[in-house]
Order: sequence, then structure tokens, then C-alpha cells
Amino acid sequence: MWVVSASGCRWLGAAGSLAVAVGGYAAGALPVIGGGPLWSPRASGAETAGAVLAALGLTLLVAAWWRYGVLLARGAAGGALGTLTAWAAPLLLAPPLHSADVYSYIAQGAMVLEGYDVYDAGPSALRPDQLGADAAASVGGNWTDTPAPYGPAFLLLAEAVVRLTGGAVVPAALLFRLVAVGSLALIVWAVRGFGRGDGALWLAALNPLLLVHVVGGVHNDGLMIGLMLAGVLLAVRGRWVLGSVLVGCAVMVKSPAAVALLFIAVIVARRGTLLKGLLPPAVAGAVAAGASLLSGTGFGWLGTQSVAGAIHTPLSLTSDLGLALGTLVADDPEPVKGVVQQLGLLAAAVIIAVLALRAYRGRIDPVLGLGYGLVALVALSPMVQPWYLLWGTAVVAAVAWHSRAGQVLAVFSAALVYETQPAGHTPWYGFAAAGLVLAIGLLWLRRERWPAPAPPAPLPTTARPAGP
Repeated sequence: MWVVSASGCRWLGAAGSLAVAVGGYAAGALPVIGGGPLWSPRASGAETAGAVLAALGLTLLVAAWWRYGVLLARGAAGGALGTLTAWAAPLLLAPPLHSADVYSYIAQGAMVLEGYDVYDAGPSALRPDQLGADAAASVGGNWTDTPAPYGPAFLLLAEAVVRLTGGAVVPAALLFRLVAVGSLALIVWAVRGFGRGDGALWLAALNPLLLVHVVGGVHNDGLMIGLMLAGVLLAVRGRWVLGSVLVGCAVMVKSPAAVALLFIAVIVARRGTLLKGLLPPAVAGAVAAGASLLSGTGFGWLGTQSVAGAIHTPLSLTSDLGLALGTLVADDPEPVKGVVQQLGLLAAAVIIAVLALRAYRGRIDPVLGLGYGLVALVALSPMVQPWYLLWGTAVVAAVAWHSRAGQVLAVFSAALVYETQPAGHTPWYGFAAAGLVLAIGLLWLRRERWPAPAPPAPLPTTARPAGP
């Protein structure tokens, strides 16, 4: 039947993406003020209708994506770039979807421009007559008074966006979306560079979790992932100095990218000496130090990496466990919760170290080890958002999309895309829908194992000696 063919999947997913975008005009994360006629909040009836339309569209997109992946696994489909274009295009002019974080980005860029210390104050510090005040009014309640956890490179980018747009909400948000599209292009380039074909793009770039939260939600995680993947690819090809610079830039967007430096060090050490493996972190450290000094924002980002952990997110296993234990054994559960969160991070660090050691000994591909390490970091972090799963998923997709791990990550991606609503809220029925999709996906995993793919062609310069 046409609807289950590769071409049918392409247009079914495009229809779903269009429905998500159209529904977002009524039910998206619309600004409180400054949205103009198209991005202004709607009446409750229109908002409900928009949310229903967006949910139906999202389901069409997920179904089309899943079927397309099955066809790719069977060698019965191709044309992933055309499909990606068809699915991403409807989201380009939509209002922010499933998150209001872009308003934080605009407000933080305005704070840098106005001379505030973004590592000491949150968007609420902006006065009504200052640039970015409209965006600050739309920042989610948890983040209004929270200092920026982002590195200087991203804050300089945010400042440039505000300078170019005058801080106007709609133009600034659309310019950030242009950055997100550029990030998507960088992810595509890097994933294709690993040579695993359209299937890798399916899991990494066509993933509805990425389309909804990076293109639709304008999250800067896409920029971090793109820079990190590009840096790792260059390191695999022997150009580890430039690769380390790119990963250093990724760290200056969001700090979890630093995990990639350990595995680049492993790649370099395996081709040279253990001592030489110390050079990639040193190069990235120099990039971070230079960016911190030249940006004028300083090293305050080092002290704000834990601020997000103070905000409870139900997807964080360690936060949930710590809160439950604290409620049982103490009058104030927060100290117990904090201890469990720290133990979770320690466990993640141990897992990452073990993976790096196995990679150094040749027992696991270093890139795959990085992907697993990032997944472990997310699973054990004190704060977890649905799109965080993309950190490790994109890396695993680049080298092992066809593996059992790739299938598991695909199932979790399909489930987590339902957790947040277009307006960015996380109601109980979002978790119920995610749980239902997860259960269906896990049942599918029990009976379906994709056929082994043909071995990929070697990277052009894989055997190149390590060097700049």
C-alpha cells in the first residue's frame, strides 16, 4: 500500500509536521507579550483545538518515522535527506513548540548586552524599559530567577541575536530557529561522515524528538550535539586538534559535551601514546578559557552548572528516588535527595570511565562508548528533560543505529516526544501517553530484531596517523 511505502511515509510525516506547526499557533509556547497577531495567546477553546490537532499531527509523524525506519532496516527505502526536508520545513515559521526556553535565551542575550552578570541573576533582573523585557516576561516560572547555565560562546551568540533584532520576540525567536536549522545541518553532515547511511540519519536527524525539540522548540542542545559530533568525526579522521576545538566550542554551549573530550583522548592515545591523549582536553580547555576571557562574561559558568539540579523534573530517576527516600526517613527530604543526586552523578562518572577504559583497550568503539556514556549521564542526572536523550542517541545513531541499543533508543525517543505539551507543560496525560508508547515499543522489541546491516565503508582517513 502507498501509505506504508517510503514515499507514503515521507508525505504522511510531512502532514503530521504541518499539523504540529498549525496547532502550535493556538497551543504552542506563545509569548505573553510581543507576539504580534500570529503569536498571541488564544482563547481556551482555540488552544484546546490546537493542542488536539498538534497531538494528532505528532502521532502521524511518529508513525511515519517508525515505519520509515523499519523500511530502512530492511533495505527497502532511501532518500533520507529529502524526507528530513519535508518533515522539518513546516516547523520553520511555527511559534516555539513544547518549550519556552527560547525566551530565556533572548533575555540572557539582552542581559549580556545591557551589562548584567548572567551568572549571578536571572531574566527577571531586566527592567520593563530594557531590551529583552518582553521575552523575560514569557520565561517559565522555574527559570525567571535562575542564572544562566550556558557557556560564554552561546551567550555571545544570544547577544548577537538580540543586537540584530533589537530584542523583538518574534524576530529573535526566528533567528534562533535559523541557528537550530544550522545545527541540524551540522548534525546531518557529521552523521553522514561516519558512513552508516540513511539509517543513521533516521535515528539522529529525522527523530521526532529532535525535530520537535530542536527545530520546533529551538533548544540549544542541537548546537551542542552538532559541534560535538563534528569534533568527534574530525578526531576519528585524524584531525584531533580541530576536533578538540569544536568540542571545546560545544562545551561553551552546554557543559555535557565535555564527555566527548575523554573519548577523543582515547582515540588519540590509541594512535600515539597515553601522554599524547592528554592534549585534546588541553586544547579544549584553552578554547574554553579564551572564550571566557574574551567574551567578558568570565568564568561564572563554572559555578552555575548545578543550578538546574535544584529544579525537580519527574524524569530524573535520582531526584525521584532521593525525594521518596527523604520523605520516608527525614522531616526535610532535600538533604537526602541531594545525596542521592550526587551518588547518581558519581555512578555516571564511573560508567563513563569504564567505557573509556574499554575503548582504550579496543573492546568497544570509542564513538559508541561516548554515546553510551552520554545516555548514562542523562539517566543518572539530577535534572532530565526529554530532549536530553538526544545527546547520546545522536552519537549512537552515527555508528550503531542498527544495533539493539539503537532500537531501544528509538523506542524511548518515540515515547518521550509525548511527555511535554505544545505549550511546554507536562500534565499527567503526557506521562500516560509516553508510558503507553513505551510499553508498545518494548513489546515490539521483544519480537522484532532488525536484520544485520552490511558493513560500512571505512572512513577515508581512518588509518591516518594522529596529528593536527
